[in-house]
Amino acid sequence: MTAELISVGTELLLGNIVNTNAAFLSRECAKLGLSVYYQTTVGDNFQRLEGVIRQALERSDVIILSGGLGPTQDDLTKEIAAEVFGRQLKEDEHTRERIQNYFDVRGTKEIPENNWKQAMVPEEALVVDNDNGTAPGLILEKDGKTAILLPGPPNELIPMFRKDIFPYLHEKQPETIVSEMVKLCGIGESRAEMMIADLIENQSNPTIATYAKTGEVHLRVTARAADREAAEVLIEPVLNELEKRFGESVYTTKEDVTLEESVAELLREQGLTVTTVESCTGGLLAGRLVNVPGISEVLKQGFITYSNKAKRKLVGVKKTTLREEGAVSEKTAKEMAKGALLVTGADAAVAVTGIAGPDGGTEEKPVGLVYIGVVVRGQTYVKEYHFTGSRSKIRENSVAAALTLLRKGILETAEN
Repeated sequence: MTAELISVGTELLLGNIVNTNAAFLSRECAKLGLSVYYQTTVGDNFQRLEGVIRQALERSDVIILSGGLGPTQDDLTKEIAAEVFGRQLKEDEHTRERIQNYFDVRGTKEIPENNWKQAMVPEEALVVDNDNGTAPGLILEKDGKTAILLPGPPNELIPMFRKDIFPYLHEKQPETIVSEMVKLCGIGESRAEMMIADLIENQSNPTIATYAKTGEVHLRVTARAADREAAEVLIEPVLNELEKRFGESVYTTKEDVTLEESVAELLREQGLTVTTVESCTGGLLAGRLVNVPGISEVLKQGFITYSNKAKRKLVGVKKTTLREEGAVSEKTAKEMAKGALLVTGADAAVAVTGIAGPDGGTEEKPVGLVYIGVVVRGQTYVKEYHFTGSRSKIRENSVAAALTLLRKGILETAEN
């Protein structure tokens, strides 16, 4: 069964807000086994929205509209959908009572007159209660086609979809799609794809799709089956094969685990503490680690040594090293990491120094040149990187590379 997403709102077209609803609904449709071939964003215009709805109904079994259910004159989704389906609007007493209660609970004595517009629903529509706002969701069905109308605010749309719309669609589409994720670090997308080219060429069910992330590659394995258990049986041998091929490059097979979380868990398992010392990343690395709940168990301290003076004063980088090798050099990265260990007494340290740009590069040391130094249990690792892109992109790639090199150091010293 095919589904199509229509996001309504001129503010989306102008870029005033980010369309997170479309991403959420796409993921949910994939879980349901619905094939989403089209997504459309349209402004608050009667003729254009009507045209988009009619076109969507011609080519898709289910259309899901988000936005345009508010009380103002430019909220037109419900009115246009009713016209396309040939339905008159009528007041829904249940919805009116809910709107009244919504304002009563908040102590509002005079309800704006235009809010009662939200109690008007198309004839024969299924009304879906909104527990977080005043605009109800609506389901219209006709000639084998379904239109689902959802409020635009994510804090209203998401709980409504999960509570009522997901089960409704699941009954219409009993087949299930299950996806599992294999996350890799320390390997590029092209190389990763080459290593599984035979699996991709011969795939049918399950399928494998590669996604490039900042400093990572994610492999999504998806199977279609009658139920979740049957789909998982199909997926398991593929996951095993991927783990066999990529080995330690696989840092997790869990959808919601991040690289920093996997590194933090390794540190806990090995009973290690870590300190960070950063130049060009300016605290981004420590920030990524601090995102992990319970990181205080393993993160001792973080230094931002942006200037040469800070590198000397805080972590003991030698003046001669900075003068002869420069702040962006292998030797400086090594001394930053070793110095941080001496100062904090941690078991591991990771240091980052580089040229994030857009200025400051030379022919010998161009923008994007980054050195990362890691010391774990007395073992030292230093690696040179050449990143491209904007200043923020170079810094983000540096952080991902630092976490990857730290992870490598922990794994290798654990084996020894």
